[in-house]
Amino acid sequence: MDSALEALSGKETDFTTVSIRKAIFLLALPMILEMMMESIFALVDIAYVSQVSVNAVATIGLTESVITLVYAFAIGLSMAATAVVARRIGEKEVQAAGQAAVQAIFLGVALSVVLGILGFSFAQEVLQLMGAENDLIKEGYGYTQLMFGGNITIVLLFLINAIFRGAGDASMAMWTLVLSNGLNIILDPIFIFGWGPVPEYGVMGAAIATNIGRGTAVVFQLCILFFGWSRIKIGLKDLVFRFGVMWNLVKVSSGGIAQFLIGTSSWVFLMRLMSEFGSEALAGYTIAIRVILFTLMPSWGMSNAAATLVGQNLGANRPERAEISVWKTGRYNAYFMATVSLVYLFFAKEIITWFNANPLVVQNGGLCLSILACGYIFYAYGMVLTQAFNGAGDTGTPTKINLIAFWLFQLPLAYLASMTLGFGPMGIFVAITLAEVLLAVISVIWFKKGNWKKVMV
Repeated sequence: MDSALEALSGKETDFTTVSIRKAIFLLALPMILEMMMESIFALVDIAYVSQVSVNAVATIGLTESVITLVYAFAIGLSMAATAVVARRIGEKEVQAAGQAAVQAIFLGVALSVVLGILGFSFAQEVLQLMGAENDLIKEGYGYTQLMFGGNITIVLLFLINAIFRGAGDASMAMWTLVLSNGLNIILDPIFIFGWGPVPEYGVMGAAIATNIGRGTAVVFQLCILFFGWSRIKIGLKDLVFRFGVMWNLVKVSSGGIAQFLIGTSSWVFLMRLMSEFGSEALAGYTIAIRVILFTLMPSWGMSNAAATLVGQNLGANRPERAEISVWKTGRYNAYFMATVSLVYLFFAKEIITWFNANPLVVQNGGLCLSILACGYIFYAYGMVLTQAFNGAGDTGTPTKINLIAFWLFQLPLAYLASMTLGFGPMGIFVAITLAEVLLAVISVIWFKKGNWKKVMV
């Protein structure tokens, strides 16, 4: 109980000297709760939107697949921020960690402004490109416009949280998402269904709620940084351009950007492939993915703990301790994922019916959920090892692994199985699972080589 309170309170701890089990617990608990808040919001959001129409659910699926693709740049930058900040904290260079944080925020703002203008201007074209039918575009393009136009709130929210995590201040990252997603959950029905004086916006109301909730959380994050409520404090004197620090972030983030672009572009292709089987199949797939994220997000929390431990221990010149931390975190993650997979295997269709009772939606969503659950133990190790590479600043290795697992294996298999061999959506679901298994196997082999211990950031 005392350890849980310590983890949630954000009490300053040297994660390079405490016991590895305690370090994992202190970092993972708030990170798991942080990710669970995100996944709970995703489920609540899709539950509300499911009451609007099947097209509304499909709109979210198509928009998210594309917007996640452009967020690859922000996520790659977040990986770099975590790695660099963690390394500086491990070296006891707190001021240098703060300087890296400022440059990362500068890059994030510039990136989101460009993406926002392009996405808002071409929202309808984006949906058309993804194979959306005309009635879906007419109903849902406002959602797509607002999600792209307000992307700065999402970019900065996750970027600054990555900075907090790199500093070992996981509790601050958790509380900002509690604020963000708590507001989202409250505002969602107000703007979607039009409660009180607020007009009914339908699916577009979900985007309005998201931008308000996450924008408020970003303001809170900036207050934390400027008022020194975390391990990193930023002053006005730090708000200057530092080319050397920024260029280092760009170099480290380039691998992360490529890594995520490969992963998310494959998701876009799969979403486009799913659209060939109709809105019901697409809606079922979208709901199943949201449900899966409910359990993958806590696992990402544990994976992020591994990234922080790797970065800080390498900074403290303790590579063997970094490696032990990764294997232990992977084992704990596998225990959790194995338990969840049993629930999904036995109750897949029942879970989907909580969100939509359409028989075709339930059939496709249940099939997706049960097939993907078969690979959950492999996902557990794949996620932890990927984040371990990233935490070391070795973003290039996961990029190569993603290229093999997703582009060279998953996409050809998904097309062959679903279209050529005629298995339909089931072929896509099997390809996703087998690709994740392959990713985990390759990650284990390359991690054991130990080249990640020699990367300098």
